[in-house]
Amino acid sequence: MALLQTIVSRITAFRNAWPLTPLALTFLTTVFVFCFDNATYWALGRDIFAGHRLSFTGYNLAIFLLVMALFSLFAFPYVVKPFLAFILILSASTSYYMDNLGVIIDRDMIQNVMVTTLTESKHLFTASLISHLVVYGILPAALVMIVKLKPQRPLRRFLLPVAASAVSVALTVGLLMADLKAYSSILRERKDYMSSFQPGAPLVGAVRYVRLLSKTVNTTAQPLGEDATKGAAYASKARPPVLTVVVAGETARAQNFGLNGYARDTTPRLAHLPVVNFDNVSSCGTATATSLPCMFSKFSRADYSHEKGLANQNVLDVFMYAGLHVEWWDNNTGDKNLAKRATLRRFTNARNDRFCASGECMDGIFMQALRDYMSGITEDTVLVIHQIGSHGPTYYLRYPEELERFTPACRTAEFKSCTKEEITNAYDNTIAYTDEVLAQMIEMLQSETRLTTALIYLSDHGESLGEGGLYLHGAPYFMAPKEQTQVPMLLWLSDAYQTMFGLERSCLAQKASETLSHDNFFHSLLGLLDIETGAKDAALDIFASCKSEQALAGN
Repeated sequence: MALLQTIVSRITAFRNAWPLTPLALTFLTTVFVFCFDNATYWALGRDIFAGHRLSFTGYNLAIFLLVMALFSLFAFPYVVKPFLAFILILSASTSYYMDNLGVIIDRDMIQNVMVTTLTESKHLFTASLISHLVVYGILPAALVMIVKLKPQRPLRRFLLPVAASAVSVALTVGLLMADLKAYSSILRERKDYMSSFQPGAPLVGAVRYVRLLSKTVNTTAQPLGEDATKGAAYASKARPPVLTVVVAGETARAQNFGLNGYARDTTPRLAHLPVVNFDNVSSCGTATATSLPCMFSKFSRADYSHEKGLANQNVLDVFMYAGLHVEWWDNNTGDKNLAKRATLRRFTNARNDRFCASGECMDGIFMQALRDYMSGITEDTVLVIHQIGSHGPTYYLRYPEELERFTPACRTAEFKSCTKEEITNAYDNTIAYTDEVLAQMIEMLQSETRLTTALIYLSDHGESLGEGGLYLHGAPYFMAPKEQTQVPMLLWLSDAYQTMFGLERSCLAQKASETLSHDNFFHSLLGLLDIETGAKDAALDIFASCKSEQALAGN
């Protein structure tokens, strides 16, 4: 009790000894955030302005004044303390991911955060993050809440923040105009610079995300491919049902795929199967929230937007219009509205001691379900399997410990506790497990005599493993490294499937190194399954030129 009274008395003494006006408190908080939550921003700035110290000083003073212009508008009693506490905690959180993992918190990253699950996001709350948040966010925020505000006359209380904001804007303009040509060039050419600034980048991203939500809140997907019909390949009434398995991979990067020439043999099982491996494929985005809906949409990366994705149906709808049965099996963060009109089955939190012991499931969970499902198929079917794949930072949870091939492997979400080799080992183990899962699926389909089967695999985006100081994924596409945008893709066809659809394997093999992307996926899926519709662009169908004349005319 005495200790508590002592603490209270000292806090009271501090409050009385150092009262501040709301504007002074705003100024000091802004200085703290500017200096202590922007390590990456300062590092980039020193590099960009190397040899131009005066210009660097003027630019940073302009940015500081611009922030003060905004924050001053909140420098009123009853508002200033909660606002500044929020800014301190926000800046501490975002600076951790920026400075330690190279993750930029822009609109797309905020969207990723908003659509993720607790199961996925819990791994990001590490001891390192919490300690950083306490030191640079919670403690400074508590100090802000403790500070005593100086009483001010009503008119002065109102006019000072407004005047400070106006003066700050004027000074900002003046400083930027002093070297406008150089500053505008930097802003145009080095978009990564201001993207690293805290709390500017996340605040702008949040505003853009809210605007995005406001535009799409009442959006209804417009029909697509209502004219779709099955092509000539389906003419025979005596044929067996067709099963096409589409595996949407997660966070698999092409550079670590053994079939693509990686120094490590991470795909030994697939290497012994008759697959066509496409080794030059790029993704639509760098995170699932963008890439997954984009790759199943009719739009190219250049044309795709979140609004367009929601406003238009996707390739699964086209299949259903053509009379195919479509199911989506998910072991990730959901279907992103792609399977809204199809049959959806979730595996993420299944009860299975073998594959889900950690509270989230490995992709082996699909195996028995696929075996059981195939035995009951009576109609032409497209089955989409959405993997958890290589999703980080807890790579070690994505594969069974007994299948750990590359050691020592990082077994924590705290990357700074692991060496780069350990992180890479853990990630490569996830690729090796994807190899095992895909091989088992193919062998299961290969042994199925009652169905005509095929499997196509394509990852949604890649992953950074420390190259250039970047980890994980989600970098803005304009600055994303190839590790986040180059993805593996492969195709397996049963003999019956090749015959039915007239696909020439030798021709497909010749296309293995062509420059491809998610732009091709929508149209190629329709081409692969011989679905005729005006929604398909034959120029983007990688299978169009590999179909025999017999297939085009009907078997």
